[in-house]
Amino acid sequence: MREIKKYIIPVSISLLLTTFVVISIANLFYRSKVTTGEMVAAEVVQLHDIFQRIHRTCEIMGFDYQKNRINFLNVRSFTGSEVGPMNLVHPGKWEGPYVEDNPTIQGIEYQIVRTKNGYFITPGEKVKLPNGKIIGEDILLDESADITAMMHDENMLMFEGKPLAMPLMLKR
Repeated sequence: MREIKKYIIPVSISLLLTTFVVISIANLFYRSKVTTGEMVAAEVVQLHDIFQRIHRTCEIMGFDYQKNRINFLNVRSFTGSEVGPMNLVHPGKWEGPYVEDNPTIQGIEYQIVRTKNGYFITPGEKVKLPNGKIIGEDILLDESADITAMMHDENMLMFEGKPLAMPLMLKR
């Protein structure tokens, strides 16, 4: 009986510490998902506002590719009518730089995706979303993708009621 009592305190402390470690790790993973979701939701809104401002002053004609990396908003000036993959009607009205550093998530640049329904700002290829899906692998953003519907689906491009993509309105 004495032998059993001798081990009760060390075993209890070990179990308690193990429980705290498990709770801490679970909390870290949960917070990581929440932080990623909240960051993407906020940054796509910020990027949307920047591109709408550019469209109002410079008039965006379109983009070169079906998927266009957003890595040119920190440009101060340029020659010609293109900055990065973006084509402008009035390039002389460029008010850049619009950001100091181009936003990224998980070290990956955001992108503008062209679909049959228009242009959309989305996280870049290989970004792992809070729902565990990966852009370009689990969520395909090709020409026929219905990104508007995806923005309303928690299993696609939505997190806690917030869209993880935004349409880019380029009406003239």
